[in-house]
Amino acid sequence: MTSFFSFKPLAEVLIYFKEEKDQSQITVKQKENKYETLALFHDDDTLEGKVVIRLKDGKKLEHQGIDCELIGLIEYSFDKNNPTTFLSLHSEMAGPGELSHTQSFNFKFEKVEKPFESYNGIHVRLRYFVRVTVKRKLMADLIKEKDFWTHCYKNTTDLLGSIKMEVGIEDCLHIEFEYNKARYHLMDVIVGKIYFILIRIKIKHMELSIIRRESSGLAPNQYHENDTLTRFEIMDGAPVKGETIPIRLFLNGFDLTPTYREVNRRFSVRYYLNLVLVDEENRRYFKQQEIILFRSQENEENNLNARVANSKVLCEA
Repeated sequence: MTSFFSFKPLAEVLIYFKEEKDQSQITVKQKENKYETLALFHDDDTLEGKVVIRLKDGKKLEHQGIDCELIGLIEYSFDKNNPTTFLSLHSEMAGPGELSHTQSFNFKFEKVEKPFESYNGIHVRLRYFVRVTVKRKLMADLIKEKDFWTHCYKNTTDLLGSIKMEVGIEDCLHIEFEYNKARYHLMDVIVGKIYFILIRIKIKHMELSIIRRESSGLAPNQYHENDTLTRFEIMDGAPVKGETIPIRLFLNGFDLTPTYREVNRRFSVRYYLNLVLVDEENRRYFKQQEIILFRSQENEENNLNARVANSKVLCEA
């Protein structure tokens, strides 16, 4: 039985992005392995849409104004009450008045520069959303939020060249390895080679892994989380002096993001290639190297066109 003192909201607030059915969408992993489908925008897209305020039971709604905001926010699991706002745009959709029937209002934020890509991490969440507030005088405001996802393209040339490093134990082991470059787009291929100059210990196998390192917070209260995204065995068995082992690792099969560097001086996300050698006594020797990841519009479009072409071939077969 419904309590005599319970109150039903007088109105429901709904937010729609323009041409939402045709808008690009992305499925995003949330906490506890849950997934959510969000509208996808890019760093300088115009964001526009419609707000519908649907009255219930033929009621009227007095209000002190209706506002729409576009907000970029960084939230922290370890400091939930103090998020960081890095983007805040405001638009007044209606002044004080009264609604007597369901009504819609348009909003538009022209070519908004979104400085960071959306991110859902272990301790950090970088989100963009539209917030609509129906202000009321004697009752709580009606507030509705709708999230969207943002991708930021960075077309950059690799000025750093290839990466060359050495791993060694005096008089026992000397390995030289090389990766073709230091910057990779998210659809790229890591190409490299490992050259055994001196080998006097018995190597059992060798693997290459990609590690994502999320760092958040301010000193001395900082959090560092490592997540191994993949392990790729590149050698099984003992190598010999002078042997060269090739490396070829395709990135588009992994859950990667661009590199984030000191976002608002509160968090970073970096990626590392971790080369591990294991000897017959299960001792591990490793060398780690940071790589820079970025999102390339040209390469994502080429990848999409290739998938479309392949699907047409399969349909015609």
